[in-house]
Amino acid sequence: MTGAMYAAIAGLRTHMQNLNVIGNNVANVNTYGYKSARSVFKTSLYTSLNGGSDGTTVMGGVNPSQIGYGATMGSVGIDMSTGNYAVTGKSSDLMIDGDGFFMLGEKTTASQFRGTGADQTVLNGMNLTRVGDFDFGPDGYLSNSDGYCVYGFLVDHVDPDTGEPHYCDQLVPIRLPGVRTVTDDSVKPPVSKVEIVYPTQGGKEYPGTGHLQDILDPDSAATDGGDPTAPYDKAAFMGITFDKNTGIISGTSKDTGELVTIGIVAVGQVKNPNGVTNLGDNYYQAGEGSGGLSVSLLGGAAQSLFGNASDPSGTAYYMNKSLNADADAAMADVCRLRSGGKTRLLSNGLEMSKTDLAQEISQMILTQRGYQANTRIITVTDSMLEELVNMKR
Repeated sequence: MTGAMYAAIAGLRTHMQNLNVIGNNVANVNTYGYKSARSVFKTSLYTSLNGGSDGTTVMGGVNPSQIGYGATMGSVGIDMSTGNYAVTGKSSDLMIDGDGFFMLGEKTTASQFRGTGADQTVLNGMNLTRVGDFDFGPDGYLSNSDGYCVYGFLVDHVDPDTGEPHYCDQLVPIRLPGVRTVTDDSVKPPVSKVEIVYPTQGGKEYPGTGHLQDILDPDSAATDGGDPTAPYDKAAFMGITFDKNTGIISGTSKDTGELVTIGIVAVGQVKNPNGVTNLGDNYYQAGEGSGGLSVSLLGGAAQSLFGNASDPSGTAYYMNKSLNADADAAMADVCRLRSGGKTRLLSNGLEMSKTDLAQEISQMILTQRGYQANTRIITVTDSMLEELVNMKR
């Protein structure tokens, strides 16, 4: 009889844990980007009264006789499928429609990349989120309300002949380009004009060398022309848009009136989205069980912007991996730019919570009845023990 009581106590504890999961889902019914959790029970310890037998030439087989001691929590998983789109009307509010996460980090996180296999550790340590409540702050960086910067690739210059933007192949925080006033001496009298100043990569350099600081720091003195003595101010933009198929960011300069391509938002993807570790505050990490984080671009932008013509496979890389003929396999895998598939980037809105109130309330009722049934087992067991004690009277 005591075994029944212990089994019921285990059942009470398990149903209470399940109620915690349900309560958290209900509490986050209006939390943007929330992914609902689901608990799975499993049976607890079993004791064998009699072993089983396959039978002999004389006797038939016998099934084993076992008694269980309740239930326990098997696992608590999350559903990382895409939620519904909630319109906010704010152009810098973004939602990932499909698999993937926004990659967030500090401004200095980019300086930790070295274009080697060890970069996987840096990538896995980045904060991942499905909530794109972003703004271009006063420092020009695209960041969320906690101050973490959104990572992607920046335009480092515009081809003077074709006018096409050229993207730097270093994964860095997204920020606005600068603006400066220059004097055109080709005309008489000389004329002053305002021009956009793009961050410069300074040649084919690995992160941590060359002009990476120009990418990271908008107050750096280096400019697109390579003149380290010509400082510039932060450019102001209006009508900033995010292309839903590629993630390319563009806007109209208030200083020059021209349409400027700023950069492109990178999307982090893992092999097992349901295996990411929830850090709270709408952040996840690509820990054990997720398969590791890789960098992706949407709409085939990876191949068109970073494809290596000398590579027979046409594989696109970042961190200058394609320039290193002796790159090891780990480096090649980490630095390979993946395709985002059919994933899109929707602006002017955020992803709604995945909590289904009807389902949660139904589960709450079942959990409550299961808890009540287990309390009844304890009550009945206590009554039977009382009768056993009273047999002596």
